[in-house]
Amino acid sequence: MRADSAEERIGVFLDYENLAIGARDHLGLKRFDFGPIARAMAERGRVVYRRAYADWSGFDDDRRHLTRHQVELIEIPQRMGASRKNAADIKMVVDALELAFERDFVTTIVLCTGDSDFTPLVQKLRELDRRVIGIGVRDSTSKLLPPACDEFLFYDSLEGVEAVREAPERAGDDEADAPPTSLDELVISTLVGMQGSGEDVRASTLKRAIQRIDPTFAESDHGFRGFTELLRHLSERQVVELSGTKRDPEVDLVTGGGPAQAAFDLLVAVVGEAGKKGAAMSGLKTEIRRQDADFNERALGYGGFLQFCKAAAARDLVAMAWDDKRGDYLLAPAG
Repeated sequence: MRADSAEERIGVFLDYENLAIGARDHLGLKRFDFGPIARAMAERGRVVYRRAYADWSGFDDDRRHLTRHQVELIEIPQRMGASRKNAADIKMVVDALELAFERDFVTTIVLCTGDSDFTPLVQKLRELDRRVIGIGVRDSTSKLLPPACDEFLFYDSLEGVEAVREAPERAGDDEADAPPTSLDELVISTLVGMQGSGEDVRASTLKRAIQRIDPTFAESDHGFRGFTELLRHLSERQVVELSGTKRDPEVDLVTGGGPAQAAFDLLVAVVGEAGKKGAAMSGLKTEIRRQDADFNERALGYGGFLQFCKAAAARDLVAMAWDDKRGDYLLAPAG
């Protein structure tokens, strides 16, 4: 057996005009640099296939640059009465599917594009048991594409890419921007879901799960060199607990102290202010957030405020009962 049999074999396909135009219009780059993509893929495995699709008559400098990176250039000439873009897209789809069917050793297929038209291709490749990584310029990438991939990298964030100017505001999009999920909430909510299976959770499996939830996740976007470094930062803040090997530690919820304990203490204090008559749950969260604007039960691993209150009652920190007259839960000091 070959020593590198477990190594990822990667095939890279570039919708070149989509990337080049995106880099020019949104990053101010005169020429699209393939080097950062080559480096990012080398970190993930062995690249055995590289193809770029375009009408190369308009990309003389780019063509020489790509050739130096051993990228095979697929010519899609401009034809009278035909759509050059559609021709390039169709050829790229056919070649990607052919690679998946005929080259079993290729485990990962990288689609360098921001075009949502490739979403059905992504879904089909995943049905064929191929891991799919997408790469696109952030402000020219459709919001429909990243969630379909196993992992999505924004070209702007790759090492070696520096925008010449700030990207302009996006005029319109596929859908309204969703509020960003905090790092704590993303890690904790994913960890809670994985622990429901009763198995120990390692750092490596936790990261894979997070990327399935948010394919655009990258620890470098939060200022960390690696996922273990990120977890150690969270451990120092008592958001998670780490144990076992340094390379791939086991990750667990904090059993005492930390943000969760501080939140429970705040709940007990607010309920105590209401006295024996009790406080209606519907107004408790507002009062808690008045005293601590950063309070977020989801960041502590709870699906909602009701679950958080029930956890406090289960720990005998407060008494909790349903009140038919109010149609709400009442929380009172324990004992």
